Amino acid sequence: MSRTLCQHCQRPTKACICTFITAINNIIPVVILQHPNEVNHSKGTVTLLAKSLKLCQVIVGESLNDNAELSQVLNQYHALLLYPSEQAEVLSWSTSINRGQVKAQQRTKAQVKEKERCLIILDGTWKKAYRMFMLSEKLQALPQVCLPKELANSGQYLIRKVAKANALSSLEACCYALTLLENSDESYDKQGAKSKAENGKKLLDLNRYQPLLNKFAQFNQFQLLFRKNSNS
Repeated sequence: MSRTLCQHCQRPTKACICTFITAINNIIPVVILQHPNEVNHSKGTVTLLAKSLKLCQVIVGESLNDNAELSQVLNQYHALLLYPSEQAEVLSWSTSINRGQVKAQQRTKAQVKEKERCLIILDGTWKKAYRMFMLSEKLQALPQVCLPKELANSGQYLIRKVAKANALSSLEACCYALTLLENSDESYDKQGAKSKAENGKKLLDLNRYQPLLNKFAQFNQFQLLFRKNSNS
């Protein structure tokens, strides 16, 4: 007997997450590259994230080097890959990437145009994300950015085993990265880079993504109820 699915979130009606969806008008578009094994994972956060962000696209695949959707994204945007590689630039309130100084590749000999930025994130376990990264030369060629340690180690993903303590969910990582990228110019001009860096984590609680992070905390508690009920 098939389960009845919610027509909006495509989850079983008893596990519907629509109440946690929060409309967010993100400025920088987000492209989520999701490993196929994550698509139907009940504890995944991509559905909640993608349904909440106004500008968000999900592309499913493991080997994405020849993926037409990804190729279109890379042609349209100046893409930044959120991935903690050795060469990744740590996002802060004063980096050159944050302040919009990275130029697009030259389209003609006479004119250089700056493309709109987008943020690409990999959705999968650390092992799966690494494999996705290594299978795609296009991803390896992108500018890579990562979160500062105080944010990268502040995850509240209570419902799923992660590779390291306090690791972030895709939703949390995306919200924090967008906060730093979108607010850097205005904050830098108003307060100066030094004061912003010192108070950055505190100020993150005041940005447009906090309502979604609050709903994410409720989503965690909602999922934990299923675990308690299965053990009772």
